Amino acid sequence: MSMSLGSLPFPFPLPHQLAGMWLNDRFEKNIRVRYFRGMEFSGPTGDPGWFGPDSATWYVHAHTPALIFGLQCASYLERLDPSIFWMGVHHSRLVQKDDDGEPTGRIDPAGAAVRLGHSVAFFIGTAYGSTETAERLATTVRAMHHTIKGQRPDGLTYDADDPAWLRWNYATVVWGIATAHEIYHPKPLRGRELDRYYAEFVRVGHALGGTDLPATKADTLACLAEYLPKLALTHGNAIATGPNLTNPAQAAVDWAIRDTMPEWAAQLVMHRPPNPIERRARRSAVWTALNGLHATMGEAPEFTAARARVADGTSVPHTEPRRDLGPDPTLGRAEVEASL
Repeated sequence: MSMSLGSLPFPFPLPHQLAGMWLNDRFEKNIRVRYFRGMEFSGPTGDPGWFGPDSATWYVHAHTPALIFGLQCASYLERLDPSIFWMGVHHSRLVQKDDDGEPTGRIDPAGAAVRLGHSVAFFIGTAYGSTETAERLATTVRAMHHTIKGQRPDGLTYDADDPAWLRWNYATVVWGIATAHEIYHPKPLRGRELDRYYAEFVRVGHALGGTDLPATKADTLACLAEYLPKLALTHGNAIATGPNLTNPAQAAVDWAIRDTMPEWAAQLVMHRPPNPIERRARRSAVWTALNGLHATMGEAPEFTAARARVADGTSVPHTEPRRDLGPDPTLGRAEVEASL
């Protein structure tokens, strides 16, 4: 009797399984262990959290590689605001410092990894975590924003609690995640269903203190374009993008990020899309990479736990973030990072 290889109980992991094991191990050690501390996904039973199992947000955020790519797109766009750029220079590890403590303008890979880890944890935690987890994350991020105040080299001041800044920051994030989903998810939401994601995500923006937030794709794009007179290509951004990047892997990711930009933002960074055939080929390569990563990594444990938490139903479709934004705790940066 003959038997095909596919029906044999193969004793060793196949290559794609090994890749998935390696990626999940890296995610576990570098992100989950460090930045998911204290988050609750498996309980309380029936708690839908801020969004719930029937939400567009649960669907969009379930594709972890696309979510991470979307956050990188958002970070790129938001830094076109010089105040955002100088907030990062003065109040984060994102930019390398010289021996005298002066910023070099170059991205610090270790600092960028810390920022990305916190961001991924926040947007998975608020999407799938219990209501208490989402509330705690929002409180902590607001406390961090309260510490970010200062002055740019040109003398203009910045304040992370400024409503105009919060609106810009919110718009870049929801745009980045939704755009990455549109382009690179194998079955993306479109039209009204995608607008449902934009409308749901406003809950996160409100929880962080935002007001007058856009709630559709069209309104979000219009909101972003309104800020164009305030935007600029800083030296720090310029040396970390486009032909100034010499590492091929970084350059490939950078191109994919710039390719998502609205036309006016692409013009600002002097990015021109290639001919349609080359653009499609490049996007296909990125699509294959992101979806290959998603396939090998499998469903995130946080998503699995959240679905089990509400498997027998919920008392309400979703909970609402508390609107009482004060008093928030006064925390130093070390305290904020330790609590995330």
